[in-house]
Amino acid sequence: MTTTAPSGRLRKAMEDVPASRIVGGVKIYGRGHTEVRALDGITAEFHAGQFTAIMGPSGCGKSTLLHCLAGLDQLTEGHVMLGNTDLGTLDDDAMTVLRRERIGFVFQAFNLVPTLTAAENVLLPLTLGGRKADRAWVDALVTSLGIADRMRHRPTELSGGQQQRVAVARALVTRPELVFADEPTGNLDSRAAVELLARIREAVNQYGQTVVMVTHDPRSAAYADRVVFLGDGRLVSELASPTTDRVLEAIRELGAGEQPPPGTAGEG
Repeated sequence: MTTTAPSGRLRKAMEDVPASRIVGGVKIYGRGHTEVRALDGITAEFHAGQFTAIMGPSGCGKSTLLHCLAGLDQLTEGHVMLGNTDLGTLDDDAMTVLRRERIGFVFQAFNLVPTLTAAENVLLPLTLGGRKADRAWVDALVTSLGIADRMRHRPTELSGGQQQRVAVARALVTRPELVFADEPTGNLDSRAAVELLARIREAVNQYGQTVVMVTHDPRSAAYADRVVFLGDGRLVSELASPTTDRVLEAIRELGAGEQPPPGTAGEG
C-alpha cells in the first residue's frame, strides 16, 4: 500500500480543526416537571493556543458546558470534539485515559491530595498513567509558577494561592491539549488571583497552551483573548480582546444579570 502526504487543502483543514468544539449540545437534568435544560443546543469552538473565558449569569450553563467539554459529564444530545476525537464514542476506560493524557483541569477548590507533597500532587497524573516525568519540563513549570521552593510541603503548609498554583502545575504537567479551569480564582484573595491569572496567561503566551475558563469576574475575563457569554444554556455573544471595562459594558448590554465585583469599574 502506498501513502501520500496530505494535499495543501487537506493539510490546511487539519490545521484549522479547533482544539475543542461542541455542536448542537443539549444537556438535560431530571424529567417531567423537574426537568432542567442546562444546555440548549449550544455550538461553539475553542481554538488552539487561545485563552477563552466563559461568562454569564448564575444557572446559565457555564460549568455544565465546561464539564461536558472536559468529558466530566455527557451531553443528552449533540457532540463534543477534542480535536478529531468525538467524546461520545469513547467508553469509560478510553475516556479516563483521554482526560488523564490530553486534558488538564483546575478546580475552584484546588482538589489536592492532602497526604501528598506538592511535588507528588504535581506529578500525580503521570504517576497514575505510569509515565516518567520530564524533569527539565517539571522544573521549568514549577519555577515559572513560583512554587519551586515549596515542592516538599504538603497542601496544609501552603497558602491558597500556592495551592492553586500547584493545581495549575498538575494540570499542565502532562502538556495537555486543553486546560479547563472552573472559577480558579474563586477561593483566592485579589492579590493571589492576579498572580494566578498572570501565570495562566504566561502559559498561553509561552507554551501555546489552550485554556478555557469559567468566571463571573470581569477582571479575570480581561486576561483572556476572547470571552463568550451564555444565557439560558445558549451562546448569546462573544467579545474579542477584552478589557474589564469592555466586559462590564457587554454584561450591561446583554442584561446578563451579573453584579460586578466592588471596585471593578474603570479598570482596564
